[in-house]
Amino acid sequence: MALKTISGDYGTAHKGRGATLNLEGRFESLQRESFDDGWDGSSGQTSGRPATTVTAERARSIVTRNESPDIPFNYSINPYRGCEHGCIYCYARPSHAYLGLSPGLDFETRLFAKVNAAQLLREALAKPGYRCESITLGANTDPYQPIEREWRITRQVLEVPADCNHPVTIITKNALVERDLDLLAPMAAKRLVQVYVSVTTLERDLARRMEPRASAPQRRVEAIRALSRAGIPTGVMVAPIVPFLTDYAIESVLEAAAEAGAIRAGYTIMRLPWELKDLFKGWLEHHYPLKAAHVMSRVRELRHGKENDPSFGTRQTGTGLLAELLHKRFRNACQRLGLNRERRGTEVDTSLFKRPGDRQQLDLF
Repeated sequence: MALKTISGDYGTAHKGRGATLNLEGRFESLQRESFDDGWDGSSGQTSGRPATTVTAERARSIVTRNESPDIPFNYSINPYRGCEHGCIYCYARPSHAYLGLSPGLDFETRLFAKVNAAQLLREALAKPGYRCESITLGANTDPYQPIEREWRITRQVLEVPADCNHPVTIITKNALVERDLDLLAPMAAKRLVQVYVSVTTLERDLARRMEPRASAPQRRVEAIRALSRAGIPTGVMVAPIVPFLTDYAIESVLEAAAEAGAIRAGYTIMRLPWELKDLFKGWLEHHYPLKAAHVMSRVRELRHGKENDPSFGTRQTGTGLLAELLHKRFRNACQRLGLNRERRGTEVDTSLFKRPGDRQQLDLF
């Protein structure tokens, strides 16, 4: 059972961690709280920092089929469960409840590495009935989160499409993606890869609180520059936009990304499914108490008066006058900066795919 740490009403902020609470998941029948009874002399303060633990997992499958009509891809791969970046707004947090763990601190500290991911991908691509189309890495959790430095599962996964000329799209907010330029650049030369780097704000202090173990914003912009110089079609995701907290940064993020070489851009509005609503509100009250009420008022304005609206078609962009204003600002900035001008040259090529294990006589000569 996950343990909830309370300090005041909104939990405890730990250096390098996003969530201030460790709320039980929605499938748990019991809830527990720790509290100061005066016996341990700690005055309610927790000792130490929550450590990261990684459990090796042998997954049964690795390619996930997307059933959501408002997501622009059909297949995705997530090499890890949970994400050490600790982004407080992450819509994937509630998925940890399926493991009997908390979407709060557990999501960013109790991680699972799918050690057989590359093998499963190779087997999936080798099936006789498989039809090639781009696979997205980073749809749920970041494939380049800090533990990738040691586990290298994303690297192993990328080696499979690199070997068989299969197209991939990568979404990340970590400059660690630069490590794999030796794979990505040759793939880009064959139009087999595109990378989107997520940048929510250029304000370092806000990013440190909101997405504590992701690369610093300026470092992500430099990653866009490195990818672009290597000939890799690179875009920026202003995602998610948090109303009244990061929406001011739309134009500045797009300008920095375009100057660094980005050619495409996209955005989403923050959504707060399931337990994420309480986690985000606790974080907001802890770090920005004077803005909390206004932020949540804007959230409800974008969501038909609710704190979350899961409706397909609008959950990514919101509704109402504020949503229209954000869309126009984004569109106008992209037009001014030459982003999204045309898709030619950025679409991946599926015609070069060679099924893993296929042997052709001419390959010997």
